[in-house]
This record gives sequence, C-alpha cells and structure tokens, in this order.
Amino acid sequence: MSVAGLKKQFYKASQLVSEKVGGAEGTKLDDDFKEMEKKVDVTSKAVAEVLVRTIEYLQPNPASRAKLTMLNTVSKIRGQVKNPGYPQSEGLLGECMVRHGKELGGESNFGDALLDAGESMKRLAEVKDSLDIEVKQNFIDPLQNLCDKDLKEIQHHLKKLEGRRLDFDYKKKRQGKIPDEELRQALEKFEESKEVAETSMHNLLETDIEQVSQLSALVDAQLDYHRQAVQILEELADKLKRRVREASSRPKREFKPRPREPFDLGELEQPNGGFPCAPAPKITASSSFRSGDKPARTPSRSMPPLDQPSCKALYDFEPENDGELGFREGDLITLTNQIDENWYEGMLHGQSGFFPLSYVQVLVPLPQ
Repeated sequence: MSVAGLKKQFYKASQLVSEKVGGAEGTKLDDDFKEMEKKVDVTSKAVAEVLVRTIEYLQPNPASRAKLTMLNTVSKIRGQVKNPGYPQSEGLLGECMVRHGKELGGESNFGDALLDAGESMKRLAEVKDSLDIEVKQNFIDPLQNLCDKDLKEIQHHLKKLEGRRLDFDYKKKRQGKIPDEELRQALEKFEESKEVAETSMHNLLETDIEQVSQLSALVDAQLDYHRQAVQILEELADKLKRRVREASSRPKREFKPRPREPFDLGELEQPNGGFPCAPAPKITASSSFRSGDKPARTPSRSMPPLDQPSCKALYDFEPENDGELGFREGDLITLTNQIDENWYEGMLHGQSGFFPLSYVQVLVPLPQ
C-alpha cells in the first residue's frame, strides 16, 4: 500500500474512533437515502432466508442434505459430471413396497397391492425430482444470483461510501491544516460514491417485479407437481379398490388340517419311565484340552503408526454410494483428509474412500 493509502486508512480510523468513542458527529445522509438503504437491507435478509427455507422444503432431511452436499463436492473434485440426486422419501417407500411385494408373490392379494403402491410411489418420486429441478432453475438460481451479484455489489458501494465519508469528515474538521484541494477531492469522491450507491439501490427496488415473476414460477411448479401427484394417487386408489372388490367376490377357501400321523414312542426300557438316552461320548486325550496347550489368538488388526492421523470404527458402515469406504466395528482407519464437518476421507486395507465422522472415534487428529 502506498503512503497516501496508509494516510487515508489512518484518517478513516481516527474519524471512526472519534465518532464511536468521543461522540463526534459525521456527515448525515438524507432521509430518502436511509429509507432506501433500509428497504435493501430487508430485501437482502428476506431473499437469504427464503432461499434456505425453499431448499429445506424440497429436501427436508438434513442428514441426506449434508451427505448430498459432500458427494457433490467430491464429484467436483474428481471432475465427475453426473451427481447423485436427493433420495426422495416417496422413492424409498416405493422400493420397500416393491421388494416385499415380490417376496410375497403373485398369489398374495397384499403382495400384488404392494407392487401397485410401490410403483406409484416411485412415479411420485420422479415427479418430485422434476419439481426440484424446475424450482432450482426458475426460483433458487435467480435468487442466488441476486444475492451473489446485485446485493453484494450494493454492499460494496455502501462500504465504499462509508469509507469516503469518514475520510471527508476527518479532513473537514481539520480544514486549514489540510490543503483545500485535498478537501475538495474528498468531497467529490464522497458525493460520487453516494450517487453510485443510490443508483444501484434504486435499480434493485424498481425491478423487484423480477422477484415476483420468480415467485410465480415457484407456485406454477408446485401446482404442476400436485396435479401429477393427484393423478397418480387417483389411479392407485382405483386399482386398490378394484382389488378389494375382486378379492371380496372370490369364494373363501376353507382350511382343512392334515390328519395327524401316529407318533411311535418306541419301547420304554428305562425303569423310571423316561426315554432311553444316548450314551455320552467318551472324551479321549486327543480331544481334551491339555494343560500345555494355549488357545489360538485372533490375528490383531493392522495398526497405523501412532503418529499418523487415524481413527477407530465404533460401528459397522456399509457404503451406499461410489467413493464411500466400508468398514467393521473396531477397524483402525488411516485419516487422509476432512471433507467437511460431517465426513472424513481415509484408507483401510489399501482402499481409499469417504465415511461419516459419527461412525468413528478419532485417535490421532489430522494436522490443522
């Protein structure tokens, strides 16, 4: 930083301290500017919270959201184009129903009904995936762009304006000691920044019809999803009612137990009336435990060096996605990287992959 830049930073810091501690008054901005700044601040908070709540509405399971975020991060690191989708609850329910319906078989009314319901649930999951994609493209992405670009740019202009105001007020209070030309330049820069910030805030507030259009797109996507969901569920309801009618019209089969077969107890040779017992096997010296023998020990698990970052598995972990590392309770895993606050990357038996932090106990932490 140049000497002039250092001096300017000193001026701004001195003026800020005199205002905060000494109670000095700085240049006041007009009421219209303050009102505009207040509206922009409320808009920024509204957009940020609506974004978070919309994502929670589409993906309500926080654990699945965290896992999906981790997998997407890993996919970007590895350069993979196709990312795993969010596991819709309707799809998980549908897979469960289909699996058990197949196990029950076609002779079971309940099994056939489970197959019908399971396929409908899987169709609902596909419709929900379409809703996620449409809402992301037409609502979440535009609002995120508003946060990352327009609102961020306004905050930059307001921060720059505040810095130039502090610089101008410092020089104005020392008029006579500061050259008039330097004071005039400080005033021009302050007014220039005020105009730029005012223009950017005005443009944002005057074009809020764009946010109304994006909100309308969200509602349209929800309507389309619910229309398709109603159609799928109505078709399923008709199928199940038809199955109930068909099952009710069939004659019931009577259960006839098979005749019991006589049970031959054999001859009772014991004087006490009990059953004859088989002779106990003789224990030979070769099969008995000798005092000199020692029980075989289970091979110990391979342990990483004590100074190497490692952890111990508290539970079994079965991988569900590509790139995850499976292990058993008690395994010692070498830590290689921490993806985020919930996931680690490590190595076990020459294989590398990702696993959740909640399944392990860290023995030697990764270096900060």
